[in-house]
Amino acid sequence: MRISAKIATIALTLALSACVGGGGAVSQSGHTPTVIKYGRDQNPDPAKVAGLNAWIQGFRPQALASGIGPATFDAAFAEVTYNPEVIRRSNNQAEFTKSLWEYLETAASDKRVANGRAMLARHAAVLNQIEATYGVDKEVVVAVWGMESSYGEKRGDLPLIEALATLSYDGRRADFFRQQLIGALKILQAGDTDARHMIGSWAGAMGHTQFIPTSYLAFAVDFTGDGRRDIWSDDPTDALASTAAYLAKSGWQRGQPWGVEVTLPPGFTAATSGKSAKRSGADWRAMGITRAAGGAVPDGQAALFLPAGVKGAAFLIYRNFHAIERYNQADAYVVGVGHLSDRLKGDGPLRTPWPAGDTTLRLAERMEVQERLTALGFDTGGADGNVGPKTYAAIKAFQTSRGLPADGYPDRDLLELLRRS
Repeated sequence: MRISAKIATIALTLALSACVGGGGAVSQSGHTPTVIKYGRDQNPDPAKVAGLNAWIQGFRPQALASGIGPATFDAAFAEVTYNPEVIRRSNNQAEFTKSLWEYLETAASDKRVANGRAMLARHAAVLNQIEATYGVDKEVVVAVWGMESSYGEKRGDLPLIEALATLSYDGRRADFFRQQLIGALKILQAGDTDARHMIGSWAGAMGHTQFIPTSYLAFAVDFTGDGRRDIWSDDPTDALASTAAYLAKSGWQRGQPWGVEVTLPPGFTAATSGKSAKRSGADWRAMGITRAAGGAVPDGQAALFLPAGVKGAAFLIYRNFHAIERYNQADAYVVGVGHLSDRLKGDGPLRTPWPAGDTTLRLAERMEVQERLTALGFDTGGADGNVGPKTYAAIKAFQTSRGLPADGYPDRDLLELLRRS
């Protein structure tokens, strides 16, 4: 799930507390999976309950037209009722305002690193097979597992069909959740699990590595060969292999790093920075950029990523950065997975100090930055608070016009300068 304003839009997978539930079929690991029905109001609004029931009846023809059998549909919705806890959680997503270094303190904490190394050892045989099959570093797969569910400890606690139905009826982005609901029904129809064992987050993320239904349908694999793509059971094999398959199909390049921490030469202007400004390793070496750990930067096309501008750690990012980005678009998440995977390989903490006392701009402040840049003739493409490529380019252009390092970093100093301009 950065110090730049983009960190404020991070989409982190929820780490929901596991609760005790009923029994069910035996999982691949020989354990009985927990069946959970939590977050329900004992006295839900009767109008909401009636409204969802009517919505389900109206949705049924659409589901059947999408290839869902009547028996699958009716079994899936047999115990579904309006779940106000789902709406409460969806409306309680506070703006993410941690700096990247604060985020990394959790993402690559000593405990998470130690637990990850223990998982690498415990599942060494299957992880080696997964790495050989898909070409994705086993440490990266385990890092995703750690980030998404704390290595399977926090896989979600809500019945998925009920959550997605509630959101399709009464939530924001109803079309998206309706698409995920159709996907979930297709999973049930394929026999990979049943509705009572399809448990996840309020937003529909499932299993050890938190797949949403449409991503599951596109990327999940049956690595155990038992005829089911089981990402829910205590055995993480299918989930880990599915994550590797996802990354492989997203452009992962075997043997290439996700990124490397680098040291910038004195007086570096940052004009060549930006995630899409790719150059060869030879070009970066010619500019005087070196690995922070010592030695020359690797070959291959890479871009210079400055998540804290010229004030903090700098990275050359390679194609594998963007493969992880397909899993979660937040820069902080990608750096978190990448750095955690490096720690799992035995590397130490990042070497470059982060800027002390720097704080992330809040939504209203990011919008103000965009408004003021646009008023000065630097087009940001709108003022929505999302610092995307246009805003990044506008900031760099403004910084260049003022003779400043053009790192595209929207910090409080930039906002104050815009207010005085």
